[in-house]
Amino acid sequence: MREEKVYQMEFSRVYPLLLNKVERKGRTREELDAVIGWLTGYGPEELEDLCRKGISYGSFFTEAPRLNGNWEKVTGVVCGVRVEAVEEPLMRKIRCLDKLVDELARGKPLEKIL
Repeated sequence: MREEKVYQMEFSRVYPLLLNKVERKGRTREELDAVIGWLTGYGPEELEDLCRKGISYGSFFTEAPRLNGNWEKVTGVVCGVRVEAVEEPLMRKIRCLDKLVDELARGKPLEKIL
């Protein structure tokens, strides 16, 4: 199953891809960390530590310190998939982060994303 493969990927492999995506569009690591922190409750130091520890992407979400209560309000389309239509909760959280990062990369002000 495709989802299981995504869940088992190391966060340390995903984070640089997200960072590269936003930096190519003129955004910063601090802005990316703010988006991730809003959704998951992880701070910048914790994100660095998680990259070193080799936590899986699935565990990154299931062990998040404070999943934002508004995560289910994130809507839109990512890679042709409507975020709110994703039924599997963990995959939906992953798609929510994808959507937030897309909005950041598109130049949307951080205040409006959060």
